[in-house]
Amino acid sequence: MPTIVKDVMSTKPISVSATSSFKELAARFRQHGVSAFPVVDDDGRIAGVVSAADLLAKEAFDDGDDGLRGLITSIVHRKALQKAGAVTAADLMTSPAVTIAPDDTVEHAARLMYTRRLRRLPVIDAAGRVVGIISRTDVLAVFDRPDEEIRREITSEVIPRLSEPSWYSVVVKDGIVTVEGTPETISIGHHLLARVRHVEGVVAVRDCLVYPLPAASATTGPRP
Repeated sequence: MPTIVKDVMSTKPISVSATSSFKELAARFRQHGVSAFPVVDDDGRIAGVVSAADLLAKEAFDDGDDGLRGLITSIVHRKALQKAGAVTAADLMTSPAVTIAPDDTVEHAARLMYTRRLRRLPVIDAAGRVVGIISRTDVLAVFDRPDEEIRREITSEVIPRLSEPSWYSVVVKDGIVTVEGTPETISIGHHLLARVRHVEGVVAVRDCLVYPLPAASATTGPRP
């Protein structure tokens, strides 16, 4: 079974309210050493996310230099400049927030973080309330999986669904899987390796399969 978000998330998320002041936010970032906070309403439902980078806009751009502002406007998105004048979390936050559910897979969380370039994701329940936080470090926890457990899943679950298990040898060392054997067809071999790559905890796959010759090559002898 794939690892799901609630298995690795932090269950004590630190959030801020939409009315939290700039100074309060700055102090909390220093205190907790995180990169972002979920912003919640009075019922605990997520309204957005505020990051330390959002606060940096004030330091970088809110200096009263009109010449600099004119130059920056041509380079930086207008919303970033607007944040330079923000005074509350509601003004600073990004909304809607990118979130994930407790029962989503860690693989899905990793994909979201990678494609959206995020370090943390708020975990929300069906009512939209924040119930946890999952970070990049939490996602990497799947690579702590023991080698023998990975090998057992490959040999007892992955290979039997596609081919005859006795035709293969599987070795796992530090998450690197080496697969030897002879699949019935090239297609089955490629499909099998693709499935192995998606097994949790697999770092890399070494293809040592001996593939059968294509049908045309097998029936057609060498040219005279």
